Amino acid sequence: MKRWTVVGACALALSCSAAAAQELKFAPGEDDRFNWQSFDDYAAEYDLSGQRMTLFGPWLGPDKDLIESITAYFEEATGAEVAYSGSDSFEQQIVIDAQAGSAPNVAVFPQPGLAANLAAQGHLTPLGEENADWLQENYAAGQSWVNLSTYPGEDGEPQLFAFPYKIDVKSLVWYVPENFEDAGYEVPETMEDLKALTEQIVADGGTPWCIGLGSGGATGWPATDWVEDMMLRTQPPEVYDQWVTNEIPFDDERVVAAIEEFGWFARNDDFVDGGAEAVASTDFRDSPNGLFSFPPKCYLHHQASFIPSFFPEGTELGVDADFFYLPPYEEKDLGRPVLGAGTLFAITSDSEPARAFIEFLKTPIAHELWMAQSGFLTPYTEANPEAYANEPLKKQGEILTNATTFRFDGSDLMPGRIGAGAFWTGMVDYVGGKSAEEVGADIQREWDAIK
Repeated sequence: MKRWTVVGACALALSCSAAAAQELKFAPGEDDRFNWQSFDDYAAEYDLSGQRMTLFGPWLGPDKDLIESITAYFEEATGAEVAYSGSDSFEQQIVIDAQAGSAPNVAVFPQPGLAANLAAQGHLTPLGEENADWLQENYAAGQSWVNLSTYPGEDGEPQLFAFPYKIDVKSLVWYVPENFEDAGYEVPETMEDLKALTEQIVADGGTPWCIGLGSGGATGWPATDWVEDMMLRTQPPEVYDQWVTNEIPFDDERVVAAIEEFGWFARNDDFVDGGAEAVASTDFRDSPNGLFSFPPKCYLHHQASFIPSFFPEGTELGVDADFFYLPPYEEKDLGRPVLGAGTLFAITSDSEPARAFIEFLKTPIAHELWMAQSGFLTPYTEANPEAYANEPLKKQGEILTNATTFRFDGSDLMPGRIGAGAFWTGMVDYVGGKSAEEVGADIQREWDAIK
């Protein structure tokens, strides 16, 4: 393979670039969890020796190391050099660079809305119908991913402009297995079962839920995840899409009903640690602590895949804490919807290596190599689930590959003044006692004001 043949010469010449000399995390061919054949087939198809590709994204620190551990294999397969740069001001900088004509070859978008805006301005390169077909056929809930990555271009015609890669899951409920075992509780398979479990815990003298919306200036955001999950479990995905774009108003009866579904859990003093009045004032980072007290102050906590970062030090996932998929209503027959987030790779300055890189992301090996490390989930059904670094990651990956619908975090798709403003404060008002109808009307008035 190309890179192995040049390392010795580079060492002697002392002139290799840092990118070219980067060590591969896993030696090609040596770990049978990985589809090395897909790597070999890809390498046989591309020779980009001497060419360079720039990649810009939001990742810094350990995340930068992780993406570079993947681009190293693209370099190894093709002979191209990849220069990655990350910024915590990515959203602002990519717009500046694109408008100035100095965009990178490939950009990593954490927000579909930002990618859509740049596509409409003519700053993204269409990826073609063949990539839309590939996503449809190879990603679980494939149409969801095509929709997420398709935007009107400068001519107003919708096209696929982005490739989703590296996904996060939000539709999770966390619990302590030992607490469940001691109490004789089982993981619920339906929303009806989850509500019955909630009531059973109260009947047994316990408190079912820990819920905290506190987050400084962003207080209220955890409730938006609840409402989004409830929208996906009470309405078809098309209605969710109409809500996110305000084609239906925030005070539509279907939206109000989803808010009230959250209220069923959060506004009942018996259901929440500290009572309903504690929901808004409890910091979301402290909220899951009740799971680990003795006796437990709560048995259940709804939060995204990142929340173990705030569990007590030394907590072992799968042993001391575990999670299950927030189940759908059996009676609604809406499949298995999953709420989440993720990143989208788009070509912002067309080049041969940029197009080849998108093709690289379609190989199983490009997913499996990151799966085996940390912080990476994929809906790619051909990627080997055994490649995941641990059982919790594997379980979350299975939630993605079993999904019938995937939708991006709704508040992140709404205008900032709504999704990161009125929606947050509206949820605080709601848990404080305001009706769902009033809260929906308040948020809609704010939305109307910016139209």
